[in-house]
Amino acid sequence: MGGQPGGNMMQQMKQLQEMQAKMMAEQNALGDESLDVSVGGGMVTVTMTGHQKLTAIAIKPQLLSPDEAEMLGDLIIAAVNQAVEQTQQMAADRMGSITQGLGLPPGLGF
Repeated sequence: MGGQPGGNMMQQMKQLQEMQAKMMAEQNALGDESLDVSVGGGMVTVTMTGHQKLTAIAIKPQLLSPDEAEMLGDLIIAAVNQAVEQTQQMAADRMGSITQGLGLPPGLGF
């Protein structure tokens, strides 16, 4: 083992810095992506970015009657909650692809 003392540590630091840069790039890219989630057979559709910013809500006109107010509220809540879950999974998938192979214990991946 005629390697330079601390050489392994320097390599690990370099790998960590590269991973950190990739994670920042992916995190930024998530803000440029969006997904649509529809509920109630397409009665309500929401659009959310990968940074979990709600950017649009589309509602079928028949849900705009006063008789449908409660259902409309329920559908909006369901659509937003599904969009949050899907964007969280999208972010976890992206970050997981970067951190895999690091040998982190379960639960410490990003």
